[in-house]
Amino acid sequence: MSDILVVGSVAYDTIATPEERKEDLLGGSANYFSLTASLYSKVKVVGVVGDDYRPQDIAILEKRNVDLRGLQKVSGRTFHWEGKYEKDMNEAITLDTQLNVFENFDPQLPEEYKTSKYVFLANIDPDLQHKVLDQIESPKLVGVDTMNFWINSKLDSLRKILKRVDVLLINEGECRELAKTWNTVNAVKHLSEMGPRAVIVKRGEYGFLMYSEGQYFVLPAFPVSKVVDPTGAGDTFAGGFFGYLSKINGNWNLNHVKHACIHGCLLASFTVEDFGLKALQKVDWPEVEARQSDYFKIISYLD
Repeated sequence: MSDILVVGSVAYDTIATPEERKEDLLGGSANYFSLTASLYSKVKVVGVVGDDYRPQDIAILEKRNVDLRGLQKVSGRTFHWEGKYEKDMNEAITLDTQLNVFENFDPQLPEEYKTSKYVFLANIDPDLQHKVLDQIESPKLVGVDTMNFWINSKLDSLRKILKRVDVLLINEGECRELAKTWNTVNAVKHLSEMGPRAVIVKRGEYGFLMYSEGQYFVLPAFPVSKVVDPTGAGDTFAGGFFGYLSKINGNWNLNHVKHACIHGCLLASFTVEDFGLKALQKVDWPEVEARQSDYFKIISYLD
C-alpha cells in the first residue's frame, strides 16, 4: 500500500435539484477524492481554505486519517460554487463561482509529500498542475482531471501536462471538446495520442469508457434507484480508482486499471445517493465489498 497525494479544491457548494436546494455544503474535488481514497490508503491533501472553513469539516477528513499538513489556511473566504440540476441529472449548470482564496492558490508541497508515488491532479489550473509535478521526485502513477474552462483558456499548458501523466480522467463533454470530435470512441484514441497511457471518460448514469493500449473497456454505472445529487461523483470515481491502485501497489497492468475503474464506478454510486459528502461519510469497507458483489452479478452475462 502506498500513499496518495491529491491537489485540488476545498470548497463550499450551494446546489439546487428539481426537488431541493441546499446551501453551504462541504464540497470541492480534494474533499470528494480524499474521503473516498482514504477507504483504501493513506491520503495527503494539498489545497487552500479561508478563515470561514468550519472545524467540524476538517474533522470529517481527520476521522479517516487524511493527512492535512498540506492544507493551507489563509485570510479570506473559502472557494464557493453554486450550481443546479434540471431533469437530466447528468450535467450541472453553474450559476456562480467565487474563487475567493483559491484565486491565489500556490501549491507548496511539504517535504514528506514530495516522495508520493500516486498523484492525482484534480481540476485546477494546468500551470499549477505543472508546478506540483515539478516538486514530485519520482511518482509511480500520475492522473489528471480538467474542465472546459482550462480547455478554452490554457490549451497549450493542458496539452503539455498530458505528456507528463499516465491517466486522464475527464467527463464526456470535455473529452469531446478537447479532442474536437463528437464521437467519444474516436475522441479517447485521439487524447491517448497526446500522452496518457489511459483515458477514462466519466459518463454519469451511463458508467464509464476507458481506452488504453489499443483496447476499450466500457461498463454501466451501478443502478441507483434515486439520484439525489451527482456533484462530486467524478472526483469520487478518481478516488476509488487511485485508492484501488494504491492499495494493490502493483506496476502498470491493464487488468489492474480495469478493476480500478470498477471501484471508481462503485464509489461514485454512493456519492449520488445524498447531497454533498453526506453519503460518503457513512460508507465503510464492508459496504464497498457488498456493492462490488452486487455489481458483478449485474454485469455478468452468464447465469
